[in-house]
Amino acid sequence: MVPELTRRIPRGEGYLIDQSKRALTSAILNLAEGNGRTSPKERNRFFDISLASISETIACIDIFESFNQVSANLASELCSNLKIAYVMIRNLKR
Repeated sequence: MVPELTRRIPRGEGYLIDQSKRALTSAILNLAEGNGRTSPKERNRFFDISLASISETIACIDIFESFNQVSANLASELCSNLKIAYVMIRNLKR
């Protein structure tokens, strides 16, 4: 849903769209890479990066909402889903 959100943002906000795309991509790729590691220390390092990237994505959505570029309902739904993912990844850490 976040990629769909970025298509709704008006021109001139490309920097924030780019930032949100990079943060979301980082969250997904670091989760995948962490799952490929066997050392708990390495797994946790990648999971920590993924968690930070989810937090950054949430912050981007908050900014979109504060500039009235997305509705409060959509922002709330997206942030809620990201927070669920955050908790799930947090539970993967050993």
